[in-house]
Amino acid sequence: MAHVEIYTTQVCPYCVRAKDLLQRKGVTPVELRVDNDDDLREQMLKRAQGRRTVPQIFIDNVHVGGCDDLYALESAGKLDGMLNV
Repeated sequence: MAHVEIYTTQVCPYCVRAKDLLQRKGVTPVELRVDNDDDLREQMLKRAQGRRTVPQIFIDNVHVGGCDDLYALESAGKLDGMLNV
C-alpha cells in the first residue's frame, strides 16, 4: 500500500471528496491540516511548487495535485496502480 499525505483545511469540500475517494480505495491518508499551522502551510507550498489551494495530495512523495487531479487519475485508470491496491 502506498503512503499518502493530504494537506487539508477544516472546511474544504474538495478535501472531503479527495479523502472519500482514497478511503473507498482502502487508503487512510496522513492528513496534514494547514489552516492553523503556518509552518505546515509553508511546507505544503514548497512541496507543491507554490500551489496554495487545498487539498494537495502526495502519493509516495510524488505530488499528485488537488482533488480534480486525483479524480482524473481515477478516471484514467491510473490511481489504483499508484496506490498499489
